[in-house]
Amino acid sequence: MPDKPSRSSDAPRSKVQMADIARMAGVSESTVSRALADNPLVAERTRAYVKQLAASAGYQVDPAARSLRSRRSYTVCVAVPLMHAFEQPLSDPFMMTMLALLAEELTGNGYSMLLSKVDRHQDGWVERLARSSRADGLVMLGQSSEHEAMNAAAREGWPMVVWGSRMPGQAYVSVGSDNRRGGELATAHLIEAGRRRIAFLGDEQLPEVAPRFAGYRAMLEQHGLAFDPRLHARSHFVSEDAYRLTRAMLKKAEPPDGVFAASDLIALGAIRALVEAGLRVPQDVSLVGFDDLPLASYSQPPLTTVRQDLTLAARLMVDRLLALIDGGTADSQEMPVQLVVRESA
Repeated sequence: MPDKPSRSSDAPRSKVQMADIARMAGVSESTVSRALADNPLVAERTRAYVKQLAASAGYQVDPAARSLRSRRSYTVCVAVPLMHAFEQPLSDPFMMTMLALLAEELTGNGYSMLLSKVDRHQDGWVERLARSSRADGLVMLGQSSEHEAMNAAAREGWPMVVWGSRMPGQAYVSVGSDNRRGGELATAHLIEAGRRRIAFLGDEQLPEVAPRFAGYRAMLEQHGLAFDPRLHARSHFVSEDAYRLTRAMLKKAEPPDGVFAASDLIALGAIRALVEAGLRVPQDVSLVGFDDLPLASYSQPPLTTVRQDLTLAARLMVDRLLALIDGGTADSQEMPVQLVVRESA
């Protein structure tokens, strides 16, 4: 009986499919896809096991086939609506920090990030942005004055997660901080430092700033301090704007002895104006910011501020968006804040 021909060592091997890896691992194909993309929704042990099986079998992800098979672009559009302050640059430290954290989270989940700045309102702009970018979902970095536009897009079923405050009648998923509590913590700290004429720098017409302003007003009332509208300036999230408004406020008959700034960038502009006016921080005027950006600890003096966890925020936004892209549901979440005491108050 003739010997069977031996298989050549360089004979072509049949191509391993994702379904083969799923069968070997005893999990679904979607779990394999997520595990290979390092999606934290899959347990770390399962991720490691799937990766080991895929490596042993010689399986490699084909990006083109992956996109065609799933009918997805594996791209997320991150939009920054700035209708309220079109002069605000994307290069400011808060924006750069949040964009970098979102990029890390998306990349870790196998997605690319497409960035878009929107500075003019046009009816249906959210839907047009989603269609033109061909993205699988949208992250809105802020609400600006566009709450209703985002609501309309969410009601049409576009997968979208918004960084900002939870609003009445909200149809979209949001992730944000407990802004009212942050306003209370900042103002209470200034009052405990003996300050009685406490200014507020920030545009309370914006969804994120409004609860910070409400917390500020509540603490004044709780401690028997009257709100003085002359100590309120609607600064945008731009240091130069805060600098100009603080200079104007210091020229009034009864200037502030304390300042609560709605962001760290606003606080830095205020410090510059105070120092130029010959005032010492915190001896003459105490000051508290909001965000706790890396630059807060390097300001002069180091900035007392309200910390919001931006690393956690990016993770929560991406996790919720991926759940919506997969056809699931997601809840809005409000994160706790913390007062970080340094030398400015």
